[in-house]
Amino acid sequence: MTLPTDLKEKACLVTGASRGIGAAVARALGRCGAHVAVHYRTGRGQAAAVARDIEEAGGRAVLLQGNIAERGVAERLVRETAEAFGGLDILINNAGDLIARYRVEETTDEFFDQQVATNIQPVFAACRAAIPLMRQRGSGVIVNVSSVAARTGGGGGSSLYASAKAFVATFTRALAKELAPERIRVNAVSPGVIDTPMQDRTTPREQLQVAVGQIPLRRIGVPEECAGTFLYLCSEESSGYVTGQNIEVNGGLVMP
Repeated sequence: MTLPTDLKEKACLVTGASRGIGAAVARALGRCGAHVAVHYRTGRGQAAAVARDIEEAGGRAVLLQGNIAERGVAERLVRETAEAFGGLDILINNAGDLIARYRVEETTDEFFDQQVATNIQPVFAACRAAIPLMRQRGSGVIVNVSSVAARTGGGGGSSLYASAKAFVATFTRALAKELAPERIRVNAVSPGVIDTPMQDRTTPREQLQVAVGQIPLRRIGVPEECAGTFLYLCSEESSGYVTGQNIEVNGGLVMP
């Protein structure tokens, strides 16, 4: 992969960066010489390993802990990133979770609220907190993480997760229109079936095997195969005229 040259020393926050796609993106930014706030909820050891890789690659890293499902945490992470690096250039809203699979008639109000608190509210809150900091810089980049489930409705028992990710995709377009005059670009990445800890925890192996049969590339993706798309969207040199877009990384599972 040819790395962008304009991300060196950019101040970045990657939520959910201790493993999976978030970790791959944080490491990729580190290889570009970026300054990366590595957010984690419980996996401090994994996050520390990501931070070491970033610094060994020539970037800077700081660890930030917090449960994004708790009100105020997303804003704190944005603030602490700016304090650590002297500002904020790039926000990657990666953290989120399918949590569990329930049919609609089995879904409680409490689980509904949990999905919103995990997959919708933190994205909105982090973006809201980042805008004034990016305005101070005169530009900025926000990359939100949607999902192929937003297009397909998801697999069995994932209606709320799929709907939450559809919110993220629509919110991305709306915010991109709002912020374009201020040179703040907002885009989304929609991963397909990717080999991540969340996938392992929530998707039965037989369901994954069925999914492979539906993917034209005939395999599940890995987190590192998503990282290049994030770097492209973060780089002004590569994508300075790209905003309000939702880029699919799904092996052909869903095509526009």
